[in-house]
Amino acid sequence: MQALKSITMIVLALGIAAPVFAEPPDEDVNAAYQNGDYATALRLLRPLADQGNPGAQHNLGLMYSHGQGVPQDYAEAMKWFRKAADQGYADAENNLGYMYAIGQGVTKDYVQSYMWFNLAAAAGDQVATKNREIIATLMTPAQIAEAQKLTRERKPTK
Repeated sequence: MQALKSITMIVLALGIAAPVFAEPPDEDVNAAYQNGDYATALRLLRPLADQGNPGAQHNLGLMYSHGQGVPQDYAEAMKWFRKAADQGYADAENNLGYMYAIGQGVTKDYVQSYMWFNLAAAAGDQVATKNREIIATLMTPAQIAEAQKLTRERKPTK
């Protein structure tokens, strides 16, 4: 059983571990990032992220998560992903699910992981849908029910 859990987590990790700069808020930021000029990308992203741009916040989280232009800092990555996720940014929700699943920057928590994957999946994120299915295999029915309850409580009403 433990081997199955380990294999499942490796598959989950491979599903979203690679850094993907999402919807760059600015062409200059994207060009700098794609060229490996992380210092310039960071300089351009930080003000946008501080102003509340969820794409910039997500991308800043990626840079901290992968140590690109900044020291690798999972807690700081979590902070920026959370700011973007709090605005309904699906890529950030998916990344939070991943970080909770493996305990990166936070204590491992499958209920929180499932909730974040569920929110991203509801927004149409196919990777999050697969990740939610994987994490569910590691959970009890009671944990899944709790995660679904948290999802309903968190989801904004229209």
